[in-house]
Amino acid sequence: MVNHLQHTRRDFLRSGVAMAGLSLPSFFSMLSHARSAAPKARSCIVLYTWGGMSHYESFDPKPDAPSDLRGEFKPIPTATPGIQFCEYLPMLAKHSEKLAIVRSIHHKHGGHQQGMYISLTGHDPAGGLTAKKRENWPSLTAMISRFQDSQSGTPRAIRMPYSMYDNGKLMAGEYGGWLGSKYDPVLMKTPAGEPYRGVTRYTDRELNLKLNLEKQRISDRQGLLEELDSTLGQKSGTDLVYDQLDHYRRMAADMLLGSPVRDAYDLDKEDPRVRAMYGDHICGQSLLLSRRLVEAGVPVVQALCSAGDLAGGGGDNWDTHRGHFPKMKDRLLPVFDRSVSALLTDLEQRGMLDETLVVFLTDFGRTPKINKNGGRDHHPGVYSVALAGGGIRGGQVYGSSDSRGAEPGSDACSPADFHATIYQAMGIDHRAELHDQEGRPLRICDGEPLPLF
Repeated sequence: MVNHLQHTRRDFLRSGVAMAGLSLPSFFSMLSHARSAAPKARSCIVLYTWGGMSHYESFDPKPDAPSDLRGEFKPIPTATPGIQFCEYLPMLAKHSEKLAIVRSIHHKHGGHQQGMYISLTGHDPAGGLTAKKRENWPSLTAMISRFQDSQSGTPRAIRMPYSMYDNGKLMAGEYGGWLGSKYDPVLMKTPAGEPYRGVTRYTDRELNLKLNLEKQRISDRQGLLEELDSTLGQKSGTDLVYDQLDHYRRMAADMLLGSPVRDAYDLDKEDPRVRAMYGDHICGQSLLLSRRLVEAGVPVVQALCSAGDLAGGGGDNWDTHRGHFPKMKDRLLPVFDRSVSALLTDLEQRGMLDETLVVFLTDFGRTPKINKNGGRDHHPGVYSVALAGGGIRGGQVYGSSDSRGAEPGSDACSPADFHATIYQAMGIDHRAELHDQEGRPLRICDGEPLPLF
């Protein structure tokens, strides 16, 4: 009976395809192309570990390396046979079937500013990097937002809870670049959670959608615009500067006056059990807010999973030149493990994971050699990144590092290739050209997608 049905279905296909003037192989080739070209994700959440997350103590442990390379931690099995994670990612190890780990990404930039720039834009830095310079390449978050629609009063892109700084200097790479200020992701403050430990030296002001509205009873849009002046700054400088500021004031006003984003921002409306699952930490609450924002219609959200200012690696960031192992064990990995595992669980339980692409990014990896201060230094020679959801096939590893974790061992890829993969998952042609503010055509990506689908 089964064979009869199979023959009947095959005969039907042959006759239908023949009527269309196609051979059966041509039909299946066309069908496969149509499927691969179809958008797979409607929204994107970018998780950034500022400072350079060690690949050894996360997604690429080296148990067979000498002790002065492999470090103090042990590997553990994951839900996927043959894939091991660091022992301090036990919750995330249970989600390996959702993750595509790329262990062979590399670039040549050993400074935080340059490493972050190429990781977030997919392009090598050129010349002096000034944070909001319009000649810069747009961030991944800004570029994705350029191709996505959003409803009135809902920003195309949001980032939280801080801008990235290094010893008080604001970093380039998080903004709209040559796309223009309209594509600068809105910086939003996470309204709850234990703060990151570390020095804070911020000049960028995060948008707080609460603004004591219940006390002030602000309902008039013009009155609200005036109130926002004190939060976002006063009119100053050129008309262009004011026009940009006015754009953000009006967007903020739209969000505050009835936008779904305002409701999403109120974490008190979330199920207490779900809030507890993420953890009472600004990382966990930022990832919860990320889920709520994409659910409310924001196309792309970037969450910084570390303190905003590296400040010599003294705070809760991944720049672990000193005391690497205690810092990873006691603070960084447990928070990351719990928060990210909660996000993946939450997205899956809500039926959102297939249409939400989760992107893991960092500046670079850490050195094979442990230094005299018990730390690992900057290492762009090879490191690990990952994807989940959005049509990505989980339970796989692409590429490898060599036995020392020093350089790619197989299937080396670039940040541009990783960006091309993200664009494909979002239904964006990685070969597309856009025009900068001077009308020059620029191809958005120089890489090619990885076979992760």
